[in-house]
Amino acid sequence: MTALPTDALIADRVEIADLFTRFSRLLDEKRWDDAHTVFAEDVTSHSPRGGEIHGLDRLIAFVRQSEVEGERTQHLTTDLLAEIEGNRAAVSANSLVYFFRDGQAPHLTSGLRLSGTAVRTPAGWRLRESWTVLAWTRKD
Repeated sequence: MTALPTDALIADRVEIADLFTRFSRLLDEKRWDDAHTVFAEDVTSHSPRGGEIHGLDRLIAFVRQSEVEGERTQHLTTDLLAEIEGNRAAVSANSLVYFFRDGQAPHLTSGLRLSGTAVRTPAGWRLRESWTVLAWTRKD
């Protein structure tokens, strides 16, 4: 394994952190048309709600159809770890998700563990494989 120069490693880590921020915003703002800024075309997603989904188009279709009318989310993602090896990175983070309706306090809160593989593409870092594991849920 060849070590990246420090500046390149820092730039990659910042871009991967931004990738997780875009992921959270994508979900919170329901910006499904921007999914290509987060996921590779050949993404595989694993989650408690969707099971295993292959391909960006199928993932977008799933999140669109699983929307709950009037329900919003706020994802707070932290503890990001990126182990970069060339054009691939093993990534993980923790996320708190608040489910709420406009103007109301959250009615549900969940703790998630996120992990996966990010790949460097011509457009930047993208998630090629994504695992979401529910750690806990609390009805507020």
